[in-house]
Amino acid sequence: MIVKTKKFALDPKDYVSISFKRHMKTGWKWLLIPVAVLVLGLILHFTGTYKNWWIPVLSVVGGGLYVLFWYAQFYAASQMEQNKQMFEKFMYEIDSRQILVKINQKEGGIMKWESIQTAERTPDSFLLIIGKGQFLRFPFSVFNSEHDLKLFESILKRKELLA
Repeated sequence: MIVKTKKFALDPKDYVSISFKRHMKTGWKWLLIPVAVLVLGLILHFTGTYKNWWIPVLSVVGGGLYVLFWYAQFYAASQMEQNKQMFEKFMYEIDSRQILVKINQKEGGIMKWESIQTAERTPDSFLLIIGKGQFLRFPFSVFNSEHDLKLFESILKRKELLA
């Protein structure tokens, strides 16, 4: 059985939002460094050991710059000329062997299931994770019927990508 989708494109705003949130879920540990420095600076300041506001201020600025850096990375990736292809409209034909990405009825490419690391079901879509900042997003609205949606989900479960 083949699941066919309507022709759709990934919105650059959705790409930035999803990529940034996914990165922050995995990279939040780096924010512990400025938080630890902030706490240490506040303890030293209020105990009178070292009265200086530079430590807490710089730790907050450093944490903010870390977050801003990663947001800017994903935003820039959505604006680059090399990545324009990610935001073009495609149709997909999905079966248990492969994902066929079609530009039109005659042109397209094949994506093997081995290139998909994991899959997630969000409240309004499926995300197929390929790598850091790389994913396929299938909103529920792009499936032609409820049957196609359930078939796609069962394929993901059979491939052990979706829990």
